[in-house]
Amino acid sequence: MSENRSETNFQMFRLPTLAEGPFDLVGFSRRELQSIFDLYGRMVAQGVWRDYAIDFSSSRAVFSIFRRNGEAAYFRIVKEPKSARKQGAYMIVAQTGLIVKRGSELSRVLAAIENKPKISMV
Repeated sequence: MSENRSETNFQMFRLPTLAEGPFDLVGFSRRELQSIFDLYGRMVAQGVWRDYAIDFSSSRAVFSIFRRNGEAAYFRIVKEPKSARKQGAYMIVAQTGLIVKRGSELSRVLAAIENKPKISMV
């Protein structure tokens, strides 16, 4: 393995300075994070999910869920306020890039990925 990293693949995170002007980051509110972590805690207790990451940018906030360490995100919960009027501010994106559910209410969007017990008639 070489010690040199390509500059195009590796970028350090840097907050803008006051001289560059004001900046806005999209984030999750306390209630949104509470409902996301409620679901996350239940799925961790079942042994389905193991890790998470939160990313913020000026256009979106992303909560990524991982099944195992070192893999691509199994699901991503994305909040995009710009698309709130058209398709809803929240969406669930699967590992393959497929949008599982979109909507304006976070609780309904999260219900799409929650494992519910299936009733079988035997």
